[in-house]
Amino acid sequence: MSNYVSKQSDEHGFIAWSDEENAIWSELIARQLSCISGKACDEYMAGLDKLKLPLDRIPQLEEVSKVLRATTGWECAEVPALISFDRFFELLANKKFPVATFIRSKEEFDYLQEPDIFHEIFGHCAMLTNPDFAEFTHIYGKLGLAASKEDRIYLARLYWFTIEFGLMQTPDGLRIYGGGILSSPGETQYAMHSDIPERHMLEVVEVLRTPYRIDIMQPVYFKIEKIHDLFEIAHQDLMALVQTAKGLGLHAPKFPPKQKKAS
Repeated sequence: MSNYVSKQSDEHGFIAWSDEENAIWSELIARQLSCISGKACDEYMAGLDKLKLPLDRIPQLEEVSKVLRATTGWECAEVPALISFDRFFELLANKKFPVATFIRSKEEFDYLQEPDIFHEIFGHCAMLTNPDFAEFTHIYGKLGLAASKEDRIYLARLYWFTIEFGLMQTPDGLRIYGGGILSSPGETQYAMHSDIPERHMLEVVEVLRTPYRIDIMQPVYFKIEKIHDLFEIAHQDLMALVQTAKGLGLHAPKFPPKQKKAS
């Protein structure tokens, strides 16, 4: 269950954001632009330059879609705060990136579990201007749409450790391309500088076998060398690799089990 309700657009696709909501966006983007300086990958920064996101208000989805269509044929899709896996994969398979049209409250300014419009637009849409990243996401959506419920759980790990929490080992040093990191100041610092998490070069079967939790700093990150690696991964027989991972079984989690809330 989400604590948030997405705002509905009018017949022209326009969403009427309040002054308070626009102010939250303004604070979030100013903080995060400063935070990711020298840490985000070049492809992300190039995408951000193309998007030219407003600093003083939440962008309308069509403003972002216009740039995505012109670069990679993608567009934003307005969705409720939470959607089903079926809907999620269907949208990606049709080059539509789901964007929940709500923004976090002041009380959850630093962290919230649900992806809000800041996470989706600032974290992900800049990378979707890159053809290799866009191709990976598109093929991922098509595979997920056709996959069984069990296989989707394995595919979710691939999404998590690339699109959400992916790192890149560039000639200039470690860089970030995952939107879950790029939209979070705490995770940006942690992923780049902490000596606590493990950072491994990405092997697809290893990723598919690695458990994760959404509500903690990540104990493990996986690195690619260049963004074109994602294109090459997308064109492997990923569903055969899922079967290999299933046969080998999951790795032991590197985090404690989630504490159950007292009833």
